[in-house]
Amino acid sequence: MKPIAIISDIHGNLEALEAVLNDIYAKNITEIVCLGDIIGYGPNPVECVDLCLNFKVVILGNHEEAVLFGAVGFNPKAKLAIDWTRDQLNTQLKDKDEMRKRWNFLGEMKIHHEVGDVLHVHGSPREPTREYLFQTDIRDEMKMQKNFDRVKKISFCGHTHSPGIFSPSGFKNPADVFNVYLVGEEKAIVNIGSVGQPRDGDVRACYVTYDGKSVVFRRVEYDVDKAVEKILAIKELPPYLAMRLKEGR
Repeated sequence: MKPIAIISDIHGNLEALEAVLNDIYAKNITEIVCLGDIIGYGPNPVECVDLCLNFKVVILGNHEEAVLFGAVGFNPKAKLAIDWTRDQLNTQLKDKDEMRKRWNFLGEMKIHHEVGDVLHVHGSPREPTREYLFQTDIRDEMKMQKNFDRVKKISFCGHTHSPGIFSPSGFKNPADVFNVYLVGEEKAIVNIGSVGQPRDGDVRACYVTYDGKSVVFRRVEYDVDKAVEKILAIKELPPYLAMRLKEGR
């Protein structure tokens, strides 16, 4: 199959998204799958949504769900960002037809997408929108088995903002496989990391490409300082959301 790009957790970070898209298009990849959380936390939700409107597949993230239905279970900082994001999507200063198009786009997002033996979700195979799969969960045999039971061959997810590969034989960081995971007989759940808010100690945007045989983890530099300055300039957004971008946490 032709390589596809899989991205996730953009979180309104326009600088990171544009850098990743430039990297994708430079590789002549035309098919993009987005695993959700285009919005939330960051300063450019509207612009990021507009860049994602024509992707082949877009999955509902918990931040889209929160903007649509309420920020249940969110911490105070995340809820402030959700409320501000909703206001941006509702502002009357923008064209009403464009506003309606964006809201329809959010409302029509799928909670999962399966094609052949590949499953795309935001959170986990068994709970597509909200369940986290952390590296330490590899020791929770019941949790992992219930998730692998939903996977035919390979599943891609985001949500934790930390890339890695879960398999029945253990967990691997991208560095463990030199950033190239070769798909074998074992089932795998691949967390593709985050475009707009990495939390693995690397400030660069993260995404993967997949060609049916291998998953390649890619890191892309972007103008972190510009994204930070934008967040700090918006009084409704907690400064913490800016500073964590400088640390990749």
